[in-house]
Amino acid sequence: GLAAAIRLAAKNYKVTLYEKNNYVGGKLAEFSEKGYRFDMGPSLFTMPEYFEDLFQAANRNLKDYLTYKKLDKSCTYFFADGKSFTFYADKNRFLKEAREQLSLDGQPVLDYLKASKKMYEGAGKLFIENSLHKTGTYFSRQALKSLSTLLNPINLQSLDFRNRQKLKAAKWIQLFNRYATYNGSSPYKTPAMMAIIPHLEHNIGTFFPEQGMYGLIKAMEDLAIELKVDIQKGQEVSQLLYSDHRISAVKVNNKTITADVFISNMDIALVYKKLLRDSVKYEEEQVKERSSSGLVFYWGIKKTFPELALHNIIFSENYKKEFTSIFEYLELPADPTIYINISSKEAPQDAPDNCENWFVMINTPAGVDISKSQIKEVRNTIVKTINKHLNTEITQLIEVERQLTPQDINKRTLSMAGALYGTASNSALSSFKRHSNFSNQYNNLFFVGGTVHPGGGIPLCLNSAKIVASQL
Repeated sequence: GLAAAIRLAAKNYKVTLYEKNNYVGGKLAEFSEKGYRFDMGPSLFTMPEYFEDLFQAANRNLKDYLTYKKLDKSCTYFFADGKSFTFYADKNRFLKEAREQLSLDGQPVLDYLKASKKMYEGAGKLFIENSLHKTGTYFSRQALKSLSTLLNPINLQSLDFRNRQKLKAAKWIQLFNRYATYNGSSPYKTPAMMAIIPHLEHNIGTFFPEQGMYGLIKAMEDLAIELKVDIQKGQEVSQLLYSDHRISAVKVNNKTITADVFISNMDIALVYKKLLRDSVKYEEEQVKERSSSGLVFYWGIKKTFPELALHNIIFSENYKKEFTSIFEYLELPADPTIYINISSKEAPQDAPDNCENWFVMINTPAGVDISKSQIKEVRNTIVKTINKHLNTEITQLIEVERQLTPQDINKRTLSMAGALYGTASNSALSSFKRHSNFSNQYNNLFFVGGTVHPGGGIPLCLNSAKIVASQL
């Protein structure tokens, strides 16, 4: 929503942005307590060129608003057998780490990443940067070049199938199956085209904004204000009014406001249910499978752990069973994979001296109300697993604690069922089934955000705004 406002203001549109919360940024939020600062939502920064492109559209330089650096390691992984491994950006260091820590040859991974880059350049950019709901997209030179990639038999299989064929070693397969979770899907169902995601993280790189992830939002908000976007916080849109195939006005806190063009970044299913009161269209969206959600613990830890990095993964022992629980049984996994993000590793000001701010998350089904007793049980499981891998007792080190459940995500950001990425990408045609960036009913209504094309995640959301701006 912020990106769309910036792009249109840069084109000399007069833009008003209505936000129901008292902050902008949606799932990208922050809070501070007792000297600890936590980013509440997305924690991985990739593809900074999309942010640079956004600021360039307004004739600005991103570096004047935000400083960021490229990381020399993307993630530290802990496997169920007790072995750990840090994925370094430097290829020689990666090969050495794989050999010494896992007794594995890393060359198949480097070959996989070359193929991932080829897939992205062959077809990925077509999906990410263009509307899939405009006929012209399919007659472009880029689309014709993409055909060989799209029709490659292995790319019509699941991500897990491709990874088994290309990587062989169980640890590499589990590591690269993880990328299905970047859009809230299952590696055993999501198409093999999702193998483009590792290219973004490993070939292009992972980055860290030195003001924290919420620094991205602050930079965007500063630019929007400079461009005279009227940002109205604490103002929830309750209805879209329409006549003759056009939206005529919005209702905000019992006020009716007219405009020429309307852009929504609300969950698309709730646009139809809440704003348009269109039960037929709502049902079409409501029946689509939701992406995964998450249960997050924010812990202020009275100690530092040198063995942990900015990004850390503790894998479950049975990965397939974990995803069966989430997507087939709609249950909390008994042995969940644990993600730990510690921004104070790169930004020491985010925690007191000799302390760390832990963002600890597991994947959960969307639409499931998690009870207090279940939260306690999951917490105990997470603590037990971390204690085993770090040879510590974490409970006595926690001096700040908050939680975020799927119910909270639903309430804070109006994300249907608390899904993190809108609909899941658990079928070969899922990209084409995702809602378009424009309305077929109202010729001045457009849609951006993670629940419409091209999908969830920061880079894709930024591209949804660019696609809409280009359509206008």
